[in-house]
Amino acid sequence: MSIRVAVVDDQALVRGGFAMVLGHQDDIEVVAEAGTGVEAIEVARTHHPDLILMDIRMPEMDGLEATSKILKEADWPVRVIILTTFDPDEYVYKALRAGASGFVLKDIPPEELVTAVRTVADGGALLAPSITRRLIGQFAERLAVDTKVSSRLERLSNREREVLTEIARGLNNTEISDKLFIGVATVKSHVSNILSKLGLRDRAQAVVFAYESGLAEAGDHDIGY
Repeated sequence: MSIRVAVVDDQALVRGGFAMVLGHQDDIEVVAEAGTGVEAIEVARTHHPDLILMDIRMPEMDGLEATSKILKEADWPVRVIILTTFDPDEYVYKALRAGASGFVLKDIPPEELVTAVRTVADGGALLAPSITRRLIGQFAERLAVDTKVSSRLERLSNREREVLTEIARGLNNTEISDKLFIGVATVKSHVSNILSKLGLRDRAQAVVFAYESGLAEAGDHDIGY
């Protein structure tokens, strides 16, 4: 079954380029294109794509507002990948808070774009650790810890808090397994429980939650390479 994708960007050349790259894949179908946030909402309502590539800066309505509206309204499982020209970008951080499953830079190599779409469509989150740390670290430092958010940590066991901390540091399941000396299957189970208990969509929202709850702190270490 094909992954049904909508491509949203106000630059026709960029939009067409992404659509062409994805359309050449046997397992991906580009069902629609849009040039504004308003058009993106209409496209989502009409075509019910599995995934939307969403430009962050557009006329009429930006990608942040469009993402928020689409995800709040959708009665089908749709995921959003944010497109941006540079990082870190405050709008990208806000988009992650709104429910986007990750972001890619517009100069991403074609093969990596395809991988990104498949990863997010399969339920994963697209978070390059080195970029994500700078992005979330920069803006999380400006936020006071929200006591309402931090109180939700009480829903988690001590082990689940440890796993969430490592997710925020950018570790994948195998790396968390090695770090905490537990099996990969156990890590997957913990991740599933964390998302369920906290009412989070995916790992992207889990990272944001970890910083905003005060569980993870920006700048105490470096990750990625």
